[in-house]
Amino acid sequence: MEFLYEKVAYLKGLADGLDVDESTKEGKLLMSIVDILEDFADAIVELDEDTEEITEYVEAMDEDLANVEDDFYEDEQNDEIDFVEIECPNCHEDVYIDGDLLYGDDADAVCPRCHEIVDFEQIGDYCHDDPDEDE
Repeated sequence: MEFLYEKVAYLKGLADGLDVDESTKEGKLLMSIVDILEDFADAIVELDEDTEEITEYVEAMDEDLANVEDDFYEDEQNDEIDFVEIECPNCHEDVYIDGDLLYGDDADAVCPRCHEIVDFEQIGDYCHDDPDEDE
């Protein structure tokens, strides 16, 4: 924003070079305009500096918020239930079962459609390796 100061200084130089008489109405007006332009330049430079400071602050806050979101949603993602679609061997309807049940010692559940006990050992195709063991 240094160029604003340069332009105002140039205008002041022009006014001085024209031998503007500040005792006349026109001279007062012209010099007042140049002074106000200098005030505007000061205000604009100050606003520019404030904007840079605020931008840095907002970027730091954005980074902090991203870290908080990562921590928050990481915990939430770990709490999600993974459902597995299987066909009930009794009623042959597709049902969704909590995937963790497939890998537990007590691997059976009640079908929500026919209300019969589903023994996952009979379904063998769905009881493949536990995906948590890879981690």
